[in-house]
Amino acid sequence: MTDLEIRGLAKSYGQRGAGAPVLDGLDLSVPAGALTALLGPSGCGKTTLLRVIAGFLPADAGTVTVGGRVLTGPGVHLPPERRQVGIVPQEGALFPHLSVARNVAFGLTGPGAPGRGERRARTEEMLELVGLAGYGARMPHELSGGQQQRIALARALAPRPALVLLDEPFNALDTALRAELRADVRAALRATGATALLVTHDQQEALSTADLVAVVRGGRIAQCAAPQELYRSPADPWVAGFVGDAVLLPAVAAEGSASTALGRVALRPGTGGGGGTGSGGGEGDKGGEGTVLLRPEQLRLTAAESAQVSGTVEDVCFYGHDAMVTVRVAELEQPVVVRVAGPVPLEPGERTGLAVAGEATLHP
Repeated sequence: MTDLEIRGLAKSYGQRGAGAPVLDGLDLSVPAGALTALLGPSGCGKTTLLRVIAGFLPADAGTVTVGGRVLTGPGVHLPPERRQVGIVPQEGALFPHLSVARNVAFGLTGPGAPGRGERRARTEEMLELVGLAGYGARMPHELSGGQQQRIALARALAPRPALVLLDEPFNALDTALRAELRADVRAALRATGATALLVTHDQQEALSTADLVAVVRGGRIAQCAAPQELYRSPADPWVAGFVGDAVLLPAVAAEGSASTALGRVALRPGTGGGGGTGSGGGEGDKGGEGTVLLRPEQLRLTAAESAQVSGTVEDVCFYGHDAMVTVRVAELEQPVVVRVAGPVPLEPGERTGLAVAGEATLHP
């Protein structure tokens, strides 16, 4: 297993890199054996980063190191075929004229490649790993989209690469198949101990699949953390809103809690207090103004008659397993969104009470 280290990576397009920077001094560490998701809006630099790591693009500055081996750096640009990097592109991109087995074995040829018997054994091992044992004689056009993506993964893993790059590999699949394939890809990567980088713009995909999620903004990593930590303690309001639904409230903090339009809210340790600096959570005594972050599932609908805070229901969106209720509160410019389980006994125009459960994060 090998780790990935990226330091000060810069890349611009245009003549001699004269355009606006797409990667702007980006730093990222991916531990050995971890699956890290690169999450960010269109144009933030995710695909450019992947292409630089793969060797398809030269960097303007910075280094890319895999397992202590410099792939990109001052005076160093290893070609793609010498990087020991496996790639799973969008929609599989299998060779249409080669059988499934020959597609998987494609990277097992050339100087230093294993013998025919070992290639056959490795191909069969990879097909079994991705759940397609016995499919070796088929042609790509005989496979479904999900099966083609499994073969693309098997092809990438067959040469035992130091790093696997997955470029939005689930985009062309329907929702149910995407969830199934994500779980299978994760299991296959873990079975081989591969270090992997997954590019996605799907927040749920990143949070549910990866060991770490790196949020890219403006060519830099805004925050890299485990999914639960990223969701509970985002670095700033922008990250909070990008990785999930967020309720952002103006607040004044003091003594480990904050006063908001939804009432007094307890703050997580490490936030609030300290004169609004974001330090000394729960222990600061100077207080400070800021923005409180709550998630929609932290809000509760209560009886309007007995509630300290109430509002008017504007919309109800039912998703089966839960529902999102939009509530207008007079003291707030924007309505708040409440996530509730199952059916909602409310209609637009009705009054409801609101209460907050759990702790919030304060951003100065």
